[in-house]
Amino acid sequence: MDRAQKEQLVDELGQVFESSGVVVVSRYEGMTVAEMQDLRGQMSEVGGSVRVAKNKLAKIALEGKPCASIAEFLDGMTVLAYSEDPVAAAKVVEAYSKKNDKLVILGGAMGDIALDVAGVKAVAAMPSREELIASIVGCIGAPASNIAGAIGAPASNIAGILSSIEEKAAA
Repeated sequence: MDRAQKEQLVDELGQVFESSGVVVVSRYEGMTVAEMQDLRGQMSEVGGSVRVAKNKLAKIALEGKPCASIAEFLDGMTVLAYSEDPVAAAKVVEAYSKKNDKLVILGGAMGDIALDVAGVKAVAAMPSREELIASIVGCIGAPASNIAGAIGAPASNIAGILSSIEEKAAA
């Protein structure tokens, strides 16, 4: 890799570190290519990415960035998982590390907030953006369905009473 390619990689990584909602650093020693492809596939499904980069270049790209605290985790065979959604990458890495013990979470960053292993797991336990939107829509829609049920209830009660009177009259 020549100097121009290294500079381009540092620029790309710098953009990743600035624009990502969360960056998770993990050790991937012993993972096969197929396992790494599986992780990449799962990450792309949620709008995230997985990147293996030279630690030295990643540390250079981190200089002056909000998530510069993750530089301490960049030692050995590390992989960066990131997404714009502040929860997606952490969820995927946490779930994948549970089923594949070769992927070990080291830490991460959420903006300028440094995350240790417990922090990454706590972020992974949070609801995703889509889950939050669904729950808000459910809360907004619930009163309307309750009103519709309340309006429809008297009519059904009257119909039930009338059918009871009709049955008594017929008997």
